[in-house]
Amino acid sequence: MLRYSDHDAERLLNEEPKGGSLPGAQERRTPFSRDRARVLHSAALRRLAGKTQVVGPGEGSEVTGVPRTRLTHSLEVAQIGRGIGEELGCDPDVVDTAGLAHDIGHPPFGHNGERALNALAEPCGGFEGNAQTLRILVRLEPKTARGLNLTRAVLDAATKYPWTRRAGITKFGVYDDDLDVFEWIRSGAPERKQCIEAQVMDWADDVAYSVHDVEDGVLAHRISLTSLTSATERAAIAELAAKHFSAEPVSALEDAAQDLLKIPAVAELARAEYDGSLGAQVALKRLTSELVGRFASAPVGATREVYGEGPLVRYHADLVVPPQVAAEVALLKAMAVRYVMSDPSRLLMQREQRELITSLVAQLLRRPDRMDPAFLPAWESAADDAAALRVVVDQVALLTDAQAVAWHNALA
Repeated sequence: MLRYSDHDAERLLNEEPKGGSLPGAQERRTPFSRDRARVLHSAALRRLAGKTQVVGPGEGSEVTGVPRTRLTHSLEVAQIGRGIGEELGCDPDVVDTAGLAHDIGHPPFGHNGERALNALAEPCGGFEGNAQTLRILVRLEPKTARGLNLTRAVLDAATKYPWTRRAGITKFGVYDDDLDVFEWIRSGAPERKQCIEAQVMDWADDVAYSVHDVEDGVLAHRISLTSLTSATERAAIAELAAKHFSAEPVSALEDAAQDLLKIPAVAELARAEYDGSLGAQVALKRLTSELVGRFASAPVGATREVYGEGPLVRYHADLVVPPQVAAEVALLKAMAVRYVMSDPSRLLMQREQRELITSLVAQLLRRPDRMDPAFLPAWESAADDAAALRVVVDQVALLTDAQAVAWHNALA
């Protein structure tokens, strides 16, 4: 705690000592390690086991092993972020907890469900997975009257987009009716600026997403690294990366794709189609390990070059990501878009999922008594139709993929 102030460790609600402790027992955990335990034991985190990452739970029977879910992705983000944070002198529990929590606001069917709910929630301020994460942490997850009642530093580290909804900006981190807590979290913070712990979490998310989603795509025989050896495919991947994930010109991204092939672990898998043999599986795991190590270590060195040694916490430094590795991560993310998410059968399935979400919201607006009893007081006290809609959106957003399907079928 030496690097963090009492202000950073403050909770919105004061908490009495636990009444079940034995006489003489002392609390030896730090406030931040207690926060990590709260998120780790939360129902919101457990639900991520049933929510889509790229391949949905229950999909991908052709995959050797089990494809990642939002839960396994979040565990990986927490581990990668913790390692980077430790190297920079951040409190590891602050970064770890932010990684665990960063996706708990995602609804059924991942970003696809997010798009559906955002369209439906327009009358009550829209829907955004990161804003929903904050809402769960400070309001919906049952532990106290203020959700999990986490410390200021941890809540700030979990805030990827520290601003409200604005015209022309898709991503935002807080709904208007959660502004009171948001302003408490951001007390003393520079406007619209992430703390370095949130920057580490954000980069760890990109690293995990890019490397592990490609790994799952290779295992499912949807992505082949041989595509990097084709000038035509490199150009197509680079164009997608420039469109969605990078400000670099396409030519620079094409060069970065060729640089990836210079990494021995990448070159080995780019020489032939993945065949699922033991040797191929070992090579793929070596690839993911080396890429994660490459992408995690590069910003540590670059940040230390700018800020020197010593603890780097809160708003005293910014994470420095070398352009080369940022481009490589963008390319891997673009490969998942090109070869997995743009598949016609997947696009059809996603349309059906959005229709299911739309129908389910309409069903619950007609039958609010079918919601979880915990939501009924908020429904009954809703001041207007917009507030009532937000309650239903909160309910639907909590559901796993399978629960959304089951609830829809039961209410049909």
